[in-house]
Amino acid sequence: MPEPTASNKIKIQLHNVYRTFKTRDGTLPALEGINLEVREGEFLCVLGPSGCGKSTLLNLMAGLDRPSSGNIWIDGTRVDGPGTDRIVIFQELGLFPWLTVRENVEFGLRMQGVGKGERRSRSERYLRMVHLSQFENSYVHQLSGGMKQRVALARSLVTEPDVLLMDEPFAALDAQTRDLLHEELARIWEETHKTIVFVTHNVREAVRLGDRVALLTFRPGRVKTEFGINLPRPRNLEDPELTLMARTVVSQLKEEIDKAVEAEYGYEKDH
Repeated sequence: MPEPTASNKIKIQLHNVYRTFKTRDGTLPALEGINLEVREGEFLCVLGPSGCGKSTLLNLMAGLDRPSSGNIWIDGTRVDGPGTDRIVIFQELGLFPWLTVRENVEFGLRMQGVGKGERRSRSERYLRMVHLSQFENSYVHQLSGGMKQRVALARSLVTEPDVLLMDEPFAALDAQTRDLLHEELARIWEETHKTIVFVTHNVREAVRLGDRVALLTFRPGRVKTEFGINLPRPRNLEDPELTLMARTVVSQLKEEIDKAVEAEYGYEKDH
């Protein structure tokens, strides 16, 4: 299968985005002066230490929250709230335990008023895509962690959004399952050409999956560096070139982790 290439069309644009929160101790600046563009069909990974505003940034793109100042556009239209053109996949999947796998996948279509026949054909297509057709009548408690993630992915894809916003979806999984899901997600991205923004704190995950990695600073989050990941696909975590690229990213990330440690514990980390 030929490697997908992002188009030159700007799908998502963030201009001078700030987000602050009111706390009992005053105002907490979470994001500061974010300027970022995501091209149509691009796989962008957003990386940074805990507390840098990664999830806040994703929520702003999703329209689940609003910037304190600045603007976000998708296809040239300003984001003022959630939209059917984009779907968020959280680490906490929100699957319904009383529904079967197929019923979970069809839930969004049912809410949109899609007819039974169309729901069935579309759910079958995406269950095949995530290799879960034989489990369509199973319930959530009967599935492994990786299978639950694939149900969530099928449920997101079945409504055919343009943009997938993924908030550390594999963080709670064991290394072997995470590795398999990296392969699955990369394959699905190649098949669907979706625009994906993937939040993670895992450097090797970001380098394996992304066309580009945007590294955020510790609070307040700013775009510190952007790395183009020009490695051939499919990618393997053990590839020497991937390991070398990951080391380059880690050297930049370490500075921000040290700042986070200093802020948390009140002392400067030894170097």
